[in-house]
Amino acid sequence: MASMRDIKRRKSSISSTQQITKAMKLVSTVKLQKAKGHAEQANPYFNYMYQTVTSMLAKSGSINHPYLTGKDSGQKAVIVITSNRGLAGGYNANVVKLITESDLPKDRLSIYAVGNKGRESLEHKGYSIVKELPELIETPAYDEASALAREVLAAYEKGEVGEIYLAYTHFKNTVVHEPKLIKLLPVDIEDMPKQEEDNVLMNYEPNQEEALNLIIPKYVTSLLYGALVEAVASENGARMQAMDSATSNAEDMISDLSLKYNRARQGSITQELTEIIAGASAIS
Repeated sequence: MASMRDIKRRKSSISSTQQITKAMKLVSTVKLQKAKGHAEQANPYFNYMYQTVTSMLAKSGSINHPYLTGKDSGQKAVIVITSNRGLAGGYNANVVKLITESDLPKDRLSIYAVGNKGRESLEHKGYSIVKELPELIETPAYDEASALAREVLAAYEKGEVGEIYLAYTHFKNTVVHEPKLIKLLPVDIEDMPKQEEDNVLMNYEPNQEEALNLIIPKYVTSLLYGALVEAVASENGARMQAMDSATSNAEDMISDLSLKYNRARQGSITQELTEIIAGASAIS
């Protein structure tokens, strides 16, 4: 059995850790409220953007365009959005699992890593990191998302990559965050939901190619920026939950150590009394 001094020292250490986890929970809660507000404000725009573009493409019939037909390249680009910091439960690990447990071949993946944690994990597992953007997840901006989208699209247009994927964490609510791996390009028209009005073909002015050259990059940028905003909210939600759990666990451990300390103290007092009684009996 541990001595009273050891128990007291461990209890003090856990109490100090508990104060840290409480503070981190409060910080994450404040950040979550702000990030949640941004996500809720941005979601309607990106949802309508998705619905509009998918409806438009579904009404376009058979279009021979690189954004829809793809390129003859075995290389695939994956934009992976994680955090720069840990202590967020399984938030980062779940995104990395989307890549490592998918059917995408490791030797044919070009990783665009937004956030250090995902980059570190994938680099350790032998994946090729072609670009690091740790600052993008700190304060997501549409212009920066647009710059990344243009860079990836340039590689796609040159034939350096034949497919573009996005791995991020979808923010449903404060306690539910869903890791997702979605395909950005080429757009799969067959997978889009069909509606009765889709039988009416879409007319493009001046022509299909010029219109899609403008629309699809904005569509990809919108999805990327929306994913960044949701990822920030999901990260802070996951960290708040993790710190809340850690604080509760510390409380349980402190209660258990207090009980052990009281038992050890009672045992020590009992032993001292027994020794005093035994000494008094020996003298008499």
